[in-house]
Amino acid sequence: MEEPDAAPLPSRLARLLSALFYGTCSFLIVLVNKALLTTYGFPSPIVLGIGQMATTIMILYVFKLNKIIHFPDFDKKIPGKLFPLPLLYVGNHISGLSSTSKLSLPMFTVLRKFTIPFTLLLEAIILGTQYSLNIILSVLAIVLGAFIAAGSDLTFNLEGYVFVFLNDIFTAANGVYTKQKMDPKELGKYGVLFYNACFMLIPTVIISVSTGDFQQATEFRHWKNVLFIIQFLLSCLLGFLLMYSTALCSYYNSALTTAVVGAIKHGRWFKIFLFNTKQPVET
Repeated sequence: MEEPDAAPLPSRLARLLSALFYGTCSFLIVLVNKALLTTYGFPSPIVLGIGQMATTIMILYVFKLNKIIHFPDFDKKIPGKLFPLPLLYVGNHISGLSSTSKLSLPMFTVLRKFTIPFTLLLEAIILGTQYSLNIILSVLAIVLGAFIAAGSDLTFNLEGYVFVFLNDIFTAANGVYTKQKMDPKELGKYGVLFYNACFMLIPTVIISVSTGDFQQATEFRHWKNVLFIIQFLLSCLLGFLLMYSTALCSYYNSALTTAVVGAIKHGRWFKIFLFNTKQPVET
């Protein structure tokens, strides 16, 4: 897992496997989070995000100590190298977890598709990437197709709309800036993941405590439920895998490719599985 000093051009197989890895992790974590937030009624998506950040820090630090991976030690230049990724990172986490249980699945599908045109636009502005007219038309077709597919269930939920649109913007911006900052000669993908989580863990804990979110989580009635605890820990692990697979997919592909792969999980197969998680757990 060592990063070379000069990254060679990725092979087609590496691009494909990294996209499949990201798509699988993205699909699985939404299933688990949906069960936690909807089926069990866990009241604190922020605490869930904190668990995922802490898991990321612990795993990467242990890997670094055992020389499985490498990223630079902390110095005063790292915050400047990362900015604005830490802010986008926590915004993406919180808005993503909060939007999961706010909307019906058809409308959730529609609004999450806007990550793709946002990514295309930000890549053009920030990275100077130019895409052909065929790709632009394909992106517009994806969004239009999502609207048509959800036409029978366009429910209105202002809070849900706000959260999912914020998640779209944070996801797009995070993907583009991650692509920009994963230079192996600088922080590399492991350094970006590790320091992002480190810088935002304490502020997120402070937000959680000050808003009463942390207290709601500690008073949650299912902490003695073994199945709930297993799923909570699984979500934390999948949170790390999702962050790693996102970075890996962006490293080998474009940010637009990562956005398209992430949107695939909201398709019909995804809906069939999640329709089974709508009933709350009885106490």
